[in-house]
Amino acid sequence: MTTPENLAHPRTAARWAGAGYLAIFVFAIFANFLAVGSVFDPNDASATAANLVEQETMFRLGMVGFLIIFLVDVVIAWGLFALFRNVRRDVALLAAWFRLTYTIMLGVAIVFLYLALQVASGSGLGPAGGTESQIQLFMQAFTIAWLIGLAAFGLHLILIAALLLFTSRGPRVIAWVLAVAGLAYVIDTVAHVMLPDYQQYADAFLALVAIPSIIGELSLTVWLLRVGWGKREVPVCEPVEASAPVEYAHS
Repeated sequence: MTTPENLAHPRTAARWAGAGYLAIFVFAIFANFLAVGSVFDPNDASATAANLVEQETMFRLGMVGFLIIFLVDVVIAWGLFALFRNVRRDVALLAAWFRLTYTIMLGVAIVFLYLALQVASGSGLGPAGGTESQIQLFMQAFTIAWLIGLAAFGLHLILIAALLLFTSRGPRVIAWVLAVAGLAYVIDTVAHVMLPDYQQYADAFLALVAIPSIIGELSLTVWLLRVGWGKREVPVCEPVEASAPVEYAHS
């Protein structure tokens, strides 16, 4: 039975974080690729507007998926902090703040999806069908708001990687893959801002982010669940070897 006293036990926190990650994998694939991704055409405002009108129900379900991710990410941020606070409390707290920053930006991004839908349906923001440029602008605003959040998420992953490296007998390979994934998120956000022709390289950047993040975060999820169910040790700080005593000469 879970009580207020054991709710924040590291194993309980690991189970919540692992279960949250499993939920996010499911809803992220649906919301990003099957719903929003199938509507938004970054190179064709007319196609985006037409897709949004034709796939309104799927688009709304995608928004619900993003909303679920928004809420679950708060639980994961708490779970990871509760799990790693005995490793390095300061780093664990900073990692939680970066994940919450990402979560807040995702919430802002969802608002832009709602505005695009309102324009498309003519619900007080314009004529029925909306203006294609308005819809495209709101979809682009969703993308950049989420990307800004993903830069913070990338730093979160780098800090989680550091905590795994600080952990006694922690999963070193997972840590390094997460660090690469975190750096890839940051690079991708900077590339969106700096490259006017980003779309020409979009597939390459997608691979740069997707491969290490899927491998790293899936591996982290399995590790979290194994910790949660007692198959792996609870993370503790790597012991620091005592230095040799300093001998002082006596005059």
